[in-house]
Amino acid sequence: MKLFLAFVKKEFQHLLRDRRSMIILIGLPVMMMLLFGFALSSEVKNSSIGILDNAKDESSRMLIDRLDHSQYFSVVKFLDREQEIDQAFRRGEVRMVVIFPPNFDHDLRHSNSTQIRFVGDASDPNTSNIVINYASAVVRDFQNELFGTMKMPYQITTETRMLYNPQLKSSYNFVPGVMTLILMLLGAMMTSVSIVKEKEMGTMEILLVSPMKPLLVVLSKAVPYLALCFVDVILILLMAVFILDMPIAGSLPLLLAESLLFILTTLALGLLISANVESQQVAMFISLVGFLMPALVFSGFMFPIENMPKPMQIISNIVPTKWYYSIVRAIMVKGLGFSYVAKQTGILVVMTVIFFVAAIKKFKVRLE
Repeated sequence: MKLFLAFVKKEFQHLLRDRRSMIILIGLPVMMMLLFGFALSSEVKNSSIGILDNAKDESSRMLIDRLDHSQYFSVVKFLDREQEIDQAFRRGEVRMVVIFPPNFDHDLRHSNSTQIRFVGDASDPNTSNIVINYASAVVRDFQNELFGTMKMPYQITTETRMLYNPQLKSSYNFVPGVMTLILMLLGAMMTSVSIVKEKEMGTMEILLVSPMKPLLVVLSKAVPYLALCFVDVILILLMAVFILDMPIAGSLPLLLAESLLFILTTLALGLLISANVESQQVAMFISLVGFLMPALVFSGFMFPIENMPKPMQIISNIVPTKWYYSIVRAIMVKGLGFSYVAKQTGILVVMTVIFFVAAIKKFKVRLE
């Protein structure tokens, strides 16, 4: 054990002296958190909209003011006729145009129905749908306030509640996703590259002929990355709580334990890669191309797995990021306990054992 700890200490010293690796291990999580938190947020605010007011009455002016004072919209253009809508979209002046019909106030107060048209720029369909949904919510609130004191013969009211994320903050989705991506890439890529680097430099032979068993030599190189990836987890959680204002609803010790398990899974993958390749370029290519795309596509972070074809859903079951992302979201966002993530935890344990066993079987104690 003393010899093993001596090797671990040596690897820590090598890693701490490597500035480029330290920048990747510490700087990448900070950069991705800031990027997703402030630049790549899925929330749509201050969207520029145009108004075509054919009514010009009291109710239309009230609703226009309500839209303009909302944090989601900014009225930047008033149109005179529908033919101007296409030009406004072509010039990129507005994301959406609200069209009020003639006699809007009279129809709203004295008839059974009236109609407001939302015309969205669907060149970006996701943003267009979000903007129209926000506008529809503002109109519903306006209508409820307008008729709140009036007696209607029949009235059906709906109440919408958003559980776990009532403010619809995008951080509740991307923080678990960023944790998953960072640990997957850093754990697998950095471990595989560090071991393959020893092969390329010819120093692996010196390590293998040392008094310590070859397997412990390899594991000693993985321990520093285990510690630094765990530091990344703590750093991400601190930024989520104190910078992005995202509370941890569940058990923090359980979340850290599950993160440690996933780090071991990624390290096992890194060892498996290093046992099968002979150059750093190949190891990095496999880590980036072979793990980044599956981590993005099959984790559920960017795209709902339920919307994928059945064969793709089956393939997603063998991707570790799917199960870890589900665990983090259940603990951080929903505040669930271990009994709700026991299945995902068991799958990660099995995957970790399989990867470690495969890496040990493939590892060559004699270099050619």
